[in-house]
Amino acid sequence: MRNPATRRPETRQFPKGIPSLDFAGGRDNFSDICGQIRYGSWEMSDLADEYKEFVIPTYGRFDLDLVRGSGARVWDGNGREYLDFGAGIAVCSLGHAHPEITAAIAEQAATLVHTSNLYRTIPQARLARRLVEITGPGKIFFCNSGAEANEGLIKLARRFGSLSSRHEILTFDGSFHGRTMAGISATAQGKVKKGFGPLLEGFRHLPFGDLGAVRAAVGPETVAILVEPVQGEGGIHIARAEFLRGLRQICDEKNLLLLFDEVQCGLGRTGAWCGWKSITPEIEPDGVSWAKGIANGFPLGAFWVSSRSSGGSAPLCDLLGPGSHGTTYGGNPVACRAALAVLDILSREGMVEKAGELGRLLHASLEEANLPGVVGIRSLGLMAGVQLDPHAFPKEGGPPASQVVVAAMDAGLLIIPAGECVVRFLPPLNVTSEEIREAVTKFKTSLAKSLNS
Repeated sequence: MRNPATRRPETRQFPKGIPSLDFAGGRDNFSDICGQIRYGSWEMSDLADEYKEFVIPTYGRFDLDLVRGSGARVWDGNGREYLDFGAGIAVCSLGHAHPEITAAIAEQAATLVHTSNLYRTIPQARLARRLVEITGPGKIFFCNSGAEANEGLIKLARRFGSLSSRHEILTFDGSFHGRTMAGISATAQGKVKKGFGPLLEGFRHLPFGDLGAVRAAVGPETVAILVEPVQGEGGIHIARAEFLRGLRQICDEKNLLLLFDEVQCGLGRTGAWCGWKSITPEIEPDGVSWAKGIANGFPLGAFWVSSRSSGGSAPLCDLLGPGSHGTTYGGNPVACRAALAVLDILSREGMVEKAGELGRLLHASLEEANLPGVVGIRSLGLMAGVQLDPHAFPKEGGPPASQVVVAAMDAGLLIIPAGECVVRFLPPLNVTSEEIREAVTKFKTSLAKSLNS
């Protein structure tokens, strides 16, 4: 296991009342310092109690307290190292504490942090242009999260449909579009809806990949189709090229909007800037949502709208005019500078193309490892879902995915569950081939431990 000090010795300066940390003193020094970190009057040893007392328990958190990250690795308060193949759920595209991202955020924070969207700022304009260049002719709206980005697409569809008294949006089984009221209404997973009725009316859920069901479902009130080209939370299910092409054809025939939720699969993770272009690059959607990997962990979301005609006097990208939508924080200068740095590095280093190559290595390594308790592997680029055999794992241990994730943590590997029987590998796009092989070795160890527990 590597010593964190051997990679990048440094001293961190914290605000008044929080000690500077000298990571150059080796593991013993690192562990000693982390065990005594105080944020005000709080100690690391009190963290679980503080969460229990003061944080609303909406998350089923694992028993792990993280204090530092570098590249594809993180460390807990005892100085133990973990290989992070969750990347904050596909968020840290360039890993942890990337020096160029850190410098961009620090420089912008020392220049201009926030203005509201009543005024123009350079970082927002430059980022909008970059995203349009990546996606196609159109315009960008900035927000703070993937849920907000999808809310924006839903409002766009409603505004578009208001011209013809239509409002219904078709979505698909296994989808996940966020946890706002519109997001859970659009999501075809009952677990996110329970206890929150009545839901927002106007969504219908269909079998993923079934064009016949889509054609049969389109009615006089249907205005749009919202789909993830790669279902992430649903377990890494990849849309077939003919399915996406068929959706585009149906939308053209029926004057519907085709909206892609690329919150998890977009901006390089699949081996292309746009996730759908890894599947069928020739089609053009009408709207696309992003978040997660866009700014390497700095909160930012966005959605793109095509410049094609809306059927009225304005192009589709101008349909949401002044006063129709808004956000206080979205597109603030610091978030946009972080995102610009991410896009610059991904482009300069050829990391999008490399994500495709590394993804093939990850898939092959998983398949060749002869993994026990595994019945399938699905992947596109650096999004991989491992399907577990529910009958192979001890029933008293809970969902197989949770058992394996905990065992992987014990082996020094962080991976992400997706439902009860799928675990996801979502490493940074700058992961190395050596780290991929190391992760697969740790994963095989964790599977064996889970099966024999």
